[in-house]
Amino acid sequence: MDFEQAGELKIGQVGIANLRIRTLDVERLTREMHDRVARAPKLFGRAAVILDFGGLSQIPDAATAQALLDGLRSAGVLPVALAYGTTETERLSQQLGLPLLAKFRAQYERADLEAAAAPPPAPAPAPEPARRPRAAAPAAAVPATAAAAPAPGRMQTSNVRSGQQLYAENCDLTVMATVGAGAEVIADGSIHIYGTLRGRALAGAQGNTTARIFCRDFHAELVAIAGHYKVLDDVPDNLRGKAVQVWLEQDQIKIAALD
Repeated sequence: MDFEQAGELKIGQVGIANLRIRTLDVERLTREMHDRVARAPKLFGRAAVILDFGGLSQIPDAATAQALLDGLRSAGVLPVALAYGTTETERLSQQLGLPLLAKFRAQYERADLEAAAAPPPAPAPAPEPARRPRAAAPAAAVPATAAAAPAPGRMQTSNVRSGQQLYAENCDLTVMATVGAGAEVIADGSIHIYGTLRGRALAGAQGNTTARIFCRDFHAELVAIAGHYKVLDDVPDNLRGKAVQVWLEQDQIKIAALD
């Protein structure tokens, strides 16, 4: 009997855009997406998009959600899933015939948890009554434990070519060569590129807003930090081809030349 599979299924890191719905206005959302595609068709044209209704107080009904799907498709993108939320979201996904993905919801919730007030400290224990001093017993030998070392960064010494995607999980990414047009480099930490950046660079992929991107020769199609992005058309001409750093400040992408 032949046990070889006809198709090999693997789960990997993929670059899928997440559309967090903040105002449920189908016409406005469609228009905004149309403008994004028009400004950067190579990036957003026929791009896979996940719809996240977690920012709304109420999940839309199936008819409204279907109208949004149709509008986004007409704008040039391809909605492929819903971001996991509540049981209502799961029911809606079944009505729309779309899968649920939980990855992006966790990123938003992490920020909410970090912003939440810490629980009040436990009351201090009452002081013990004074005791007669005794000779100190010899301290037991405590085995020395090394401090937990941070995860080593991932290093890429060869070019990242068009169509390739490189992901550094829970660490920084250093690329010693060129990131070609159509290539994508992703890191949960910061990204350092010592060659030319012509493709996409996405730092802070799991929501780290302090991550940065450093590049020696900047021609990026897109840069993003913690989900906030900027495309090349939005970058001033005087920064193209320069050594730059990219960071996030008050939810806005900032780019400046390195001295």
